[in-house]
Amino acid sequence: MSPAPTGSSAERPSIGRRTVLGAAAAVASAPALLGLSTPASAAPSSAAPRALTGGGDLGPNVIVFDPSTSGIQAKLDEVFRQQESAQFGTGRYALLFKPGTYNGLNAQLGFYTSIAGLGLSPDDTTINGDVTVDAGWFNGNATQNFWRSAENLALVPVNGTNRWAVAQAAPFRRMHVRGGLNLSPNGYGWASGGYIADSRIDGQVGPYSQQQWYTRDSAIGSWLNGVWNMVFSGVEGAPAQSFPNPVYTTLNTTPVSREKPFLYLSGSEYRVFLPERRTNARGVTWGNGTPRGTSLPLSQFYVAKPGVSAATLNQALTQGLHLLLTPGIYHVDQPIQVNRAGTVVLGLGYATLTPDNGVTALKVADVDGVRLAGFLIDAGPVNSATLVEVGPQGANTDHSANPTTVQDVFVRIGGAGAGKATTSMVINSRHTIVDHTWIWRADHGTGVGWDTNRADYGIVVNGDDVLATGLFVEHFNKYDVQWYGQRGRTIFFQNEKAYDAPNQAAVQNGSVKGYAAYKVGDAVTTHEGWGLGSYCYYNVNPAIVQHNGFSAPNKPGVKFHDLLVVSLGGQGQYEHVINETGSPTSGTSTIPSTVVSYP
Repeated sequence: MSPAPTGSSAERPSIGRRTVLGAAAAVASAPALLGLSTPASAAPSSAAPRALTGGGDLGPNVIVFDPSTSGIQAKLDEVFRQQESAQFGTGRYALLFKPGTYNGLNAQLGFYTSIAGLGLSPDDTTINGDVTVDAGWFNGNATQNFWRSAENLALVPVNGTNRWAVAQAAPFRRMHVRGGLNLSPNGYGWASGGYIADSRIDGQVGPYSQQQWYTRDSAIGSWLNGVWNMVFSGVEGAPAQSFPNPVYTTLNTTPVSREKPFLYLSGSEYRVFLPERRTNARGVTWGNGTPRGTSLPLSQFYVAKPGVSAATLNQALTQGLHLLLTPGIYHVDQPIQVNRAGTVVLGLGYATLTPDNGVTALKVADVDGVRLAGFLIDAGPVNSATLVEVGPQGANTDHSANPTTVQDVFVRIGGAGAGKATTSMVINSRHTIVDHTWIWRADHGTGVGWDTNRADYGIVVNGDDVLATGLFVEHFNKYDVQWYGQRGRTIFFQNEKAYDAPNQAAVQNGSVKGYAAYKVGDAVTTHEGWGLGSYCYYNVNPAIVQHNGFSAPNKPGVKFHDLLVVSLGGQGQYEHVINETGSPTSGTSTIPSTVVSYP
């Protein structure tokens, strides 16, 4: 996401591309593989692998506190110092707080750091203090505050308002802020988040400079303002529908939702809670007794550590275990194959899968109720045809009663080093819910260039009845989103076209200027989207013209609400918003062109 100023055009400074940060640290050598089968010297090659056991410790990068722990603030500060500016580093951390009350803390979160309570309800774990994200490391610019999260805590902010100045891939889930929430950095610099779900903010949410934001199934005291694209579904206290002035898109409920799985303590036993599916959801899932859902003991999970092989992960799945990926980087030389209905793959602390030799990192069979949550997939230097596949090609089983969910599963191509993938994420299974993802072809970092981190397509949806809530997809060489399934729905979409196209010919799509950010297939008869935005910043060649941000068949059942396109500082322009509809962007004023309803 590129910074873009707010305020009147006369106040707007020129817009700069994200500063290219230093080269990423080399990936640390992996520790010894875990869970190896019996060595060949000890058994015939035909011997079955030794059975893997579930449970176990969570490893050195999961740091668990209880109210009696000494030196909590010092440990939080130590992790923050390491992670504050380590945008493409290898450190990964989960900071977990046992139920109880903690006083006088300020947990500042840097890159690849997750903080979470270990109660069944956020109110079981109260911090009289703050969980802070700010942008001092980047001179007050919050547009690169990626890859960090807060979950399942109650906060009583010291000054009455907690600061959470984030950009993409930084979810705020299942939180209770007993006060206000400020989504901008100190000094109100640029910001480009963000996502809130299943949270209660008793006071006011102030986005200030945040360009876009999505809030789902939550409760807020009030909401202060909007810049381009503020979207709400199922939010008690949300402002009324008013796009484009103010820029609020408000749905009374979320059609289908199922909250992200989370780790908690039952006595001294770790368990994973699996919230139940809701239809026409509104408000939080917690606060009135035990939350609705089921739970699994940690003994039913293979607790993976960095360095484990893909073969061992697949052995665990074949045995019937779920996967808990502890923080770190996992190289996989074959796809992780999720074939069993109801399987949970849960990452902690931005556990990262990197495919080797061009394989697909993870594949899911066409089965009910798989839950993928809380991890990052980082493309490798050898091109992968795909990075994540939910369901095989042609999948058509009805999963309406128990869908697969993909939540806080993030994809990156380049930035931490050269990476390539033709298509990042493919959704083939019907009724899949993609609930908050950021699929990003890097525009800065190392291994970045038009063909260096080549990635033609972001997400391709072939399955019918798929719902996306909080879809962030950016900078792909061709289409960012292609949707071929019937009855698809998207609530909130944020996009930037690739910055680095060298010329018009490089993005020419037949006779059409540029590839739409969001393309609905010509054969689709029913599709609907709410609160969708696409931005262009062709800084290599500002003369490039994008015909439109959105392309869809002209059919009565294909409907869009509250669309916008923006030229950031005049670096490239759009001719239309959707198809041939909507005014062109023009000049350098960074003013959106909007379409309230299409057709």
